[in-house]
Amino acid sequence: MTIRAVGAPAADQPLRPMDITRRDTGPHDVRIQIVYCGICHSDLHQVRSEWAGTLYPCVPGHEIVGRVTEVGAHVTSHKPGDLVGVGCIVDSCQHCAECEEGLENYCDGMVGTYNGPTADAPGHTLGGYSQAIVVHERYVLRITHPEDQLAAVAPLLCAGITTYSPLRHWGAGPGKKVGVVGIGGLGHMGVKLAHAMGAHVVAFTTSPDKVDAARALGAHEVVVSRNAEEMAAHSQSFDFILNTVAAPHDLDAFLALLKRDGTMTLVGAPATPHPSPNVFNLIMRRRSLAGSLIGGIPETQEMLDFCARHGITADIEMIRADQIEDAYERMLTGDVKYRFVMDIATMA
Repeated sequence: MTIRAVGAPAADQPLRPMDITRRDTGPHDVRIQIVYCGICHSDLHQVRSEWAGTLYPCVPGHEIVGRVTEVGAHVTSHKPGDLVGVGCIVDSCQHCAECEEGLENYCDGMVGTYNGPTADAPGHTLGGYSQAIVVHERYVLRITHPEDQLAAVAPLLCAGITTYSPLRHWGAGPGKKVGVVGIGGLGHMGVKLAHAMGAHVVAFTTSPDKVDAARALGAHEVVVSRNAEEMAAHSQSFDFILNTVAAPHDLDAFLALLKRDGTMTLVGAPATPHPSPNVFNLIMRRRSLAGSLIGGIPETQEMLDFCARHGITADIEMIRADQIEDAYERMLTGDVKYRFVMDIATMA
């Protein structure tokens, strides 16, 4: 089936409308009419070949929500008319230890929703900046939010699970003091989720102008990280810090805020490395510096259900398909609160 999409033919060319082909619906496949697709900062990096290995044409998009229009003969988990989502994963080996534990995100054979190897033309996956997608049922997620929240659900498929997974893994909840560094596309979700989990949430921002916004998201306290006195007041007091900043910065300033046995987990992916932390900040308090990558399919479904129960969605700005290049430029300057979402109905 030929459909319309928005993609880039090369790294030095802007995104533009194009025709792409989707495979026929196989026995275990679900065909989805895409309604909205979130815009992730990694889309920009990938489409402009700022990360190695971009394959062209590149059609980004891994925060997909829509409606099932067709299912294969052996599909039991979804039916036509269902509201569903597709996140960052559309395939994996399905038999390694990670896949068997529902941690497909750590499978060596994980296939991304775009720029991953596939037998379908053109030989690599094409993402959600498109009118439809065909995905194996294992990687299709149920959405139980009200339909009028569907656009704001889309970013949960990446920003939501990227922050939910480490918060869940490191036990954010009642009695825990949790910091969230950065109040952007990832950070605003981290604050909302940690608050809903029952933790005492402290948001860190470099901008005094974001203090009120962080409190409105659910932060109990807000620290301007450039203020040495405000930082010192929280020394050795955090159980867990979720660091969402995707730019190189001084990690030691935050590691010093952890209790003994506390952990700071990085989920932001800067284009160049962070300065190396001082090892004494780790060994003197048995602190840990960790990383986390999205989440597996079961945990992503758990996250969506948790968000539906707690009324959590992303704060979004809707754009038309022809506004994507402007949206990318605004993302580079942080001019979005907090996530762009493309209305696929505007695709020419």
